[in-house]
Amino acid sequence: MIHHDAERRLWVLSGPSCSYVVRLDDADRPRVLHWGRRLTAEQAASLLPPEPPYRPVEDSAEGTCDLAAAGGLSYGDAGLRVRFADGTRDLELVHTGHHRTDRELVLAYADRHYPLAVECHYRLYDDSDVIERHLVVRNAGEPVTVVRADSATWVLPRLNDYRLSSVRGQWGAETRLHRAGLPYGETVLTSRRGVTSHQANPWAMVDDGTAGEEHAAVYSCALAWSGSWRLTAQRLPAERVTLSAGAGHDPVTFELGTGEELVTPVCAGLYAEGGFGAAGRAWHDYQLRHVLPHPGETRPVLYNSWEATGFEVSLEGQTRLAELAARMGVELFVMDDGWFGARTHDAAGLGDWRPNPRRFPDGLAPLIDRVHELGMRFGLWVEPEMVNPDSDLYRAHPDWVVHRPHRTRTEHRNQLVLDLSRPQVADWLYRTLDELLAKNDIDFLKWDMNRPFTEAGPDERLWTGHVHALYDVLDRLRAGHPQVRVESCSSGGGRVDLGILRRTDQVWTSDNTDALDRLEIQHGFSQLYPARVMGAWVTDSPNPYTGREVPLDFRFHVAMAGVLGVGGTLTDWSEAELARAAELVAAYKRIRPIVQHGRQYRLLPPDGELSAVQYLARDGAQVAFLAFRRARRFGHAEPGIPLRDLDPGARYRDAATGRIHHGAVLLSHGLFPDLAPGDYASAMVHLIRE
Repeated sequence: MIHHDAERRLWVLSGPSCSYVVRLDDADRPRVLHWGRRLTAEQAASLLPPEPPYRPVEDSAEGTCDLAAAGGLSYGDAGLRVRFADGTRDLELVHTGHHRTDRELVLAYADRHYPLAVECHYRLYDDSDVIERHLVVRNAGEPVTVVRADSATWVLPRLNDYRLSSVRGQWGAETRLHRAGLPYGETVLTSRRGVTSHQANPWAMVDDGTAGEEHAAVYSCALAWSGSWRLTAQRLPAERVTLSAGAGHDPVTFELGTGEELVTPVCAGLYAEGGFGAAGRAWHDYQLRHVLPHPGETRPVLYNSWEATGFEVSLEGQTRLAELAARMGVELFVMDDGWFGARTHDAAGLGDWRPNPRRFPDGLAPLIDRVHELGMRFGLWVEPEMVNPDSDLYRAHPDWVVHRPHRTRTEHRNQLVLDLSRPQVADWLYRTLDELLAKNDIDFLKWDMNRPFTEAGPDERLWTGHVHALYDVLDRLRAGHPQVRVESCSSGGGRVDLGILRRTDQVWTSDNTDALDRLEIQHGFSQLYPARVMGAWVTDSPNPYTGREVPLDFRFHVAMAGVLGVGGTLTDWSEAELARAAELVAAYKRIRPIVQHGRQYRLLPPDGELSAVQYLARDGAQVAFLAFRRARRFGHAEPGIPLRDLDPGARYRDAATGRIHHGAVLLSHGLFPDLAPGDYASAMVHLIRE
């Protein structure tokens, strides 16, 4: 719902439980008066600030505008900065009108002198407090350099203190939660890699330093973009705080020619009461309702062949793995790297997306047919944005890669990046994959992207053009092959964001499959992203990445917290292990609807001796509970772990044991998981309301 008070030049944007209030001041600057609990129009009008009793030295508008344009007395972070052809850098924007519906608002501005127009777009949903925003910048005059165009600047109210939450990481250690007091000045989170990155993720949350999982207010924003990005958290000495996020990174600029426009990606913002848990659930609901292409689908249990075979791929070997996976109850078999071109090692073949004739003399059809006979869907690994110099594609088109004249073509993992911003390259990519899908009965693509940009130069058209072309190729392929589902992978979690999630069905969270490490990775991932998209595998012990030995049940229980997959060397598993794995897969299928479509509660974080997570069905009728013990110290018995949001008057039956639990007792005294003695113990409990 959007209300406009024409006399006061004020707009009230309201979701189910919150409101965002913006007002134009005498200088046409959009000042944010409120972002918090839902207000009526009358209540919002009462927020108009009185005249200050004195004239401050600083501009009182600093840190209060949701369109923060560079110019005048503005010296802080400016989300919109340009350089006109004559060298002028200041913007002087005047309001030229607005367009409003029940769910959308456009505030229009133009520069006082130069023929440059700016539109601020806002979008609401009836079932979510998330607000989507983006900018449109149009140039009708001489070419203009857009130095910075953030999608949105979010203005926070004054709080007693400010704490910033984000995730940090690297390859194999993505999405690790980091919380710290917000310092004065500008705190910049960014990726300069051409991809979302393992090192940071384009979202941030701010609270007053007292929020927990289930109490206090949390303000957050997330950028829907899969390339380079920058998010700035600014804390001014006057105790004003803003979050501003957009595509691109310093010092890359965008040249806007005559008659051209720049449309920024969406930056979504959320105010939530009820702590980080409520904020996370609100973000999860928003993605399930308004981001994911097939939110109602239940993701299948998959098997991936990479860790079992590496590049030693053969029809016989893949068939044997598929037969063992089918015995386990797997529903989707994915053949990973090594099936195409001269790809018998990692230095050749990328770009030649044809089955290796020696390994698959009759093409992929015999393997696909056998997988389907076994009752599973068939998936295939591709890395279509990359090329090996040792490939037919590169020998034919060495100019198709991202490069600069007179600079070394830096190889990483023996790869170079194809420049999808060039139309002929993007068209080749679409035609190649379209043909692959048309000629083979493929149900699933694991779409990988294993290296960042290098030698990309300063032109934003490449940095943004590659991402837009990627989106276009994915959109066209999905439209032409609606049965195909896609997993986003980038050496693990290097491309996870709201932009790629509009075009894919799940993401590969991390190449690190160590179950203990995954507890921390999955905890940080869940702050913004739902379990419905979080790919999690069970692999061998000792773990091939860390060397840690962890029991099979622990590995399965950790992976049950998301989209369960298996990636171990099944031919080396004992009959007892295969039989137990089949039991655990069946157990996951029973709780899968709750995990993938229910609401998540992080009961205990993974940094303690004991951690736990709960999932509650939307109708409240079923509960899935997962508990994990790192190590048992001093022989102490575990405490009960209180559950959340149950009916205190209801009775809940343990589906495995038949034991009856009372809702009020579970809420206050908690559930006592039956954990085996020793280290790395775990339990899964499925409760059904009587």
